[in-house]
Amino acid sequence: MRGYWAKVPIVRAAMLAHPEAEWVWWLDSDAVFTDMDFVAYAGQSWLGLNAGVFLIRNCQWSLDFMDEWARMGPAYPEEHARWGKTLSDVDSDVACDQSALVYLLLNGWERLGKKTFVETDYFFQGYWKEVVDRLDGVAARYEAVERRSRTPGLRRRHAEREHLRYAAARNAAVSGGVPGPAGGGVKGWRRPLITHFVGYQPCSGGRNPMYSRESCDDGMRRALAFADDQVLRAYWFRHAAPLNDSVRELSFDYPAAHARNN
Repeated sequence: MRGYWAKVPIVRAAMLAHPEAEWVWWLDSDAVFTDMDFVAYAGQSWLGLNAGVFLIRNCQWSLDFMDEWARMGPAYPEEHARWGKTLSDVDSDVACDQSALVYLLLNGWERLGKKTFVETDYFFQGYWKEVVDRLDGVAARYEAVERRSRTPGLRRRHAEREHLRYAAARNAAVSGGVPGPAGGGVKGWRRPLITHFVGYQPCSGGRNPMYSRESCDDGMRRALAFADDQVLRAYWFRHAAPLNDSVRELSFDYPAAHARNN
């Protein structure tokens, strides 16, 4: 298998090579983590409905599912052509891994669909064109809530080992202080866990011509800096600006001092 279908045998191989792992998480090469405070939770067996970013439980059901998904790909021309005709009689590229995933679940709902879960309770992933221009505003809202929060210790320095406890307190404060749906999305308060640069393809160079190289590159830099600042914060640093690679030290009583200086 080649192209975007290559993920299917790769994920299956990872599942077989690591039976001790309960979950396998696939991310496309053009996906970036943009919420470094996120803590995964244990829930029912689920598969996020996106062929570029998904979690799948490492079990026999999942192995069988991956095999069935693989048989819908171009490595099996007859089957690929058969179900592909239900999507388009003209463009064979429509019969991609994403379309196959949707087709498989909808047409096998009782057997497969009911054992999947599409996450909507938090901003699991976001389409980059809807996300990157909002990141500065998202960061500012988090900072504003932290600055005025009455939660004890929320504005104190925190060592790396205390990061998760601090992050939980900050997220609780932000959820009550910023309008919008708790699940995030374009209008919600929550940072997207993953920003997916669909169509960028930085590794293969096969960028979708509807996006300019400048917008893709700047968007990726902005998302990486946004995530990097969350990690640097534990060491009391941050980037000088969204598209600036320089790093500066934060003041002792940041973010209160930042508010006074602005």
